[in-house]
Amino acid sequence: MTALDKAAPAYALPRGVTATHRLRQALLAMVVGTRPAVIGYWAVMLVSFTAIGVGFLIATGGLDQSMWDFGTQSPKYFSMAMGITLTPGFFTLLIAQGVTRRMFSVAAGIYLTGAALATAALWVLVYQVEHVVYSAQGWSQALQNPHLFTDTSQRGLIFTEFFLLILSHEAAGWLLGITFYRFGFWRGVLMLPLAVIPAAAAEFLLIAQWLADVLSRLDYHRPALAVAAPSILVVSALGCYAGYLLLRPMGLKPSKS
Repeated sequence: MTALDKAAPAYALPRGVTATHRLRQALLAMVVGTRPAVIGYWAVMLVSFTAIGVGFLIATGGLDQSMWDFGTQSPKYFSMAMGITLTPGFFTLLIAQGVTRRMFSVAAGIYLTGAALATAALWVLVYQVEHVVYSAQGWSQALQNPHLFTDTSQRGLIFTEFFLLILSHEAAGWLLGITFYRFGFWRGVLMLPLAVIPAAAAEFLLIAQWLADVLSRLDYHRPALAVAAPSILVVSALGCYAGYLLLRPMGLKPSKS
C-alpha cells in the first residue's frame, strides 16, 4: 500500500448515506407505500362494525354479543396480504437503489413486527371502547368466537392472541409473496403448503377463533400458552429468515410496462 493510499479516505457509501440511513429509507418506503391500503382497510372496518353493524342489530332487536368479535378473522388475512405484497411491490425498487437483500429483509421484518404490534394494540382498544358503550347502554358483550380470553377486560390475553396470529400470518404472507415472485405461479402453488406453515402453526397452537370449534370436535386441546407463544414466535422468525434465504440469490426483474 502506498502513502497516497493510506492518506486517501475510504467511504463505503457516499457522505451522509449510511447503512442505517438506507434501512430507514427502505422502512419508510414500505410504510408510505402500504399506507393507503392500511388506512382504507381500517376505515372500512370501523364503518362496517360500528355504524352499519351496530345500527342493524339495534334495528333488529338490540345487542346481546360483541359486534367486533364478528371481525376477528379479517385482520389475519389482511395482514397476510400485506406480507405478500412486500416483495413484489418493493424488492426491485429498493434493491436497484442500493438496498441489500439482507437490509430489505430486516426492513420487512421490522415493518411486519410493528404492524402486528399496532394491530394487536388497536384490537385491544376497540374491545375496550365497545365495552364502555355496551355498559352505558346495558348491552351484553358476549363473545361469539373462542379465544385465549373469556372477557374483554383481559387485555394482556387479547393483545397476545392477536399479536401472535397477526405476526404468524404476516410471516406466511412474506413467504408466499417471495415464492410466487421468484418461482412463478405453478411452482409457487406447489410450495404453498410450506409457505403457510407459520400461520398453520399459530392456528393449531392457539386454537382460537374459527378453528377452535373444528378442533374441539377432534378432541384436540390447546397446549399451555407458555409453550405455544414461544413456539409461534420461533416458527414466525424462521419463516422470515427462510424468506431472506430465498431472496439472497434472486435477481431483479424488469418492470412491466
